[in-house]
Amino acid sequence: MENFIVSARKYRPQNFSTVVGQSHITTTLKNAIRNNQLAHAFLFCGPRGVGKTTCARILAKTINCENLQPDGEACNECHSCKSFNEGSSFNIHELDAASNNSVDDIRTLVEQVRFAPQAGKYKIYIIDEVHMLSSSAFNAFLKTLEEPPSYAIFILATTEKHKILPTILSRCQIFDFKRITIQDTVDHLHEICEKEHIQAEADALHLVAQKTDGCMRDSLSTLDKIVSFTGGHLTYQNTLEHLNILDYDYFFKVMDAVLQQDVAGALLIFDEILQKGFEGDNFLNGWAEFLRNLLMCKEEKVLHLLEVSGNLKDRYKQLSGKISPAYLITALHLLNETEINYRMARNKRLHVEMALIKLCYLQQAVTLAGDDQSGEVVKKKLVPDGAVPQQLRAPFAQAAGPKSAGKPATAASIAQNEGAKLTIETPPAAKTAATAAPATTPTTPAATAPVAAAANTTTTPANNNTAPATRTTPAKQGAPATGSKLTGLAAMKEALAARQQQTTVREAVPITAGALAVYWEEFIDIFRQANKMTVVSNLQLAIINLLGKEEIGIVSRNIVQFRFMEEEKLAISDFFKRKFNNPAIILTLQLDESQQTQDIGPAPLSSREQFQLMAEHYPMIKELKDRLNMELDF
Repeated sequence: MENFIVSARKYRPQNFSTVVGQSHITTTLKNAIRNNQLAHAFLFCGPRGVGKTTCARILAKTINCENLQPDGEACNECHSCKSFNEGSSFNIHELDAASNNSVDDIRTLVEQVRFAPQAGKYKIYIIDEVHMLSSSAFNAFLKTLEEPPSYAIFILATTEKHKILPTILSRCQIFDFKRITIQDTVDHLHEICEKEHIQAEADALHLVAQKTDGCMRDSLSTLDKIVSFTGGHLTYQNTLEHLNILDYDYFFKVMDAVLQQDVAGALLIFDEILQKGFEGDNFLNGWAEFLRNLLMCKEEKVLHLLEVSGNLKDRYKQLSGKISPAYLITALHLLNETEINYRMARNKRLHVEMALIKLCYLQQAVTLAGDDQSGEVVKKKLVPDGAVPQQLRAPFAQAAGPKSAGKPATAASIAQNEGAKLTIETPPAAKTAATAAPATTPTTPAATAPVAAAANTTTTPANNNTAPATRTTPAKQGAPATGSKLTGLAAMKEALAARQQQTTVREAVPITAGALAVYWEEFIDIFRQANKMTVVSNLQLAIINLLGKEEIGIVSRNIVQFRFMEEEKLAISDFFKRKFNNPAIILTLQLDESQQTQDIGPAPLSSREQFQLMAEHYPMIKELKDRLNMELDF
């Protein structure tokens, strides 16, 4: 019985052309070999299973090849290539840094570098998992890596580039390996299946590639397991069963139930998924990816981002044509929130079922405000278009000027201009008129009439062939002219008239020394309540007085306080203008220079003077200095 060799080793690439998914690196290395522009140190970094160590071995073999091919590949026939293939080459040394990570191991490696190769041009040292070296080992390796002998080449490989010292990175030529795409993985698996005479469906190979997430070694190992499980006949169903992946057919079934608002059907399908052993978060993750694929099918530009098989891509396209982008975006947002909160939910099954129920009624609750494709999602109106509720509570804005005539007032402008709310009762006749009227009411002469007259008269547009009709609303005796039944324009004008009647012109308050002192304390108290005691102390030290009929003066005692008052001048001036209701008030700042010298205080003592003063009060300090023969540095 022959020894079984796993596919990851049996089909390991032996030259650059057979490396899968890393053409940007293999092309660079081949050109460097042909042009004799090899660096003395290489660093291969990237995810696991993408070909770092394989490329390092191919590079080591190709460098010493005696009959280099024109395309930069090794001949595999010379003595150097054969010895490498047999594992008996003395010019290629491979070190596993995961188990040989001490400084002594690196010192041993450095000692070997001193000896020139007996055959061939170069001695190549491959250090795998180089990030596992200790800091001392890295430091011991620095000098040799920076200035190696002309015949020595170092190839370092790692999956964690961030753990390597920057001094090592700066001495290497860095190559970043990328994850292998799903299509490249599928193509490579298909070639191996043909060589091994394995029957495999394309969808089954896609499942293997998606499961391994760009790692070719994992893909080949998974392929070996499924071949053993299925006896060499890979179908979509047995691959799905072996990998324990949720079938996309379930998502198509759930989507059909959701679009038909069949809540019971969707919940039964979810129960079937749970019975197969899948958790709710697996369903949420797969469902979100399913909706994302449907959204990708909406644009031809991003269709290549759909990493599924050809027949499945056609099903996605067909289904995406029945669903609006607004629904997909909103559903993705809902599923994202559900997945975030899934871990914190106590009843996880109910948490997912609530999301399914919301998705069933999402089309009824949400629409895209969107003939202009603005992407804004808004709720549908609960009242059909044209119907007006019996009572509408809304604030009313001031009368529109000439520039805004004929434009409907927005909610933001109404709330800004008038905070009051008024109840309007619209009669049935007004409902019918509102339904038949155009969206924009044309400006009529009644709109420029006096407010009192407009409160009782409302002009409605008539047909093009007739003159505007005028309806008079009788006012109740002893009540405002608005009455209980007014149209929107008349009610707004009435609210404006009531506001103007309540507004009275405030007269300026006389400025006196007593009022000035009271208001000044009130201004200081604002900062005291805000716990800004530094500001309070500066304001309290200032002297405020009345310089003229409308001029207030503030005297500062020093230049620091004067600068502070200059910064607060505008706030102080506005405060007094508002309190005295007089915009003509003038605030003048003054500096009392006579107070500056008084506030300075005594001059500070030097270090020597401070010691002498302490020695006078405490003789023991001087005695301690003399006994210890201390020399003080002043």
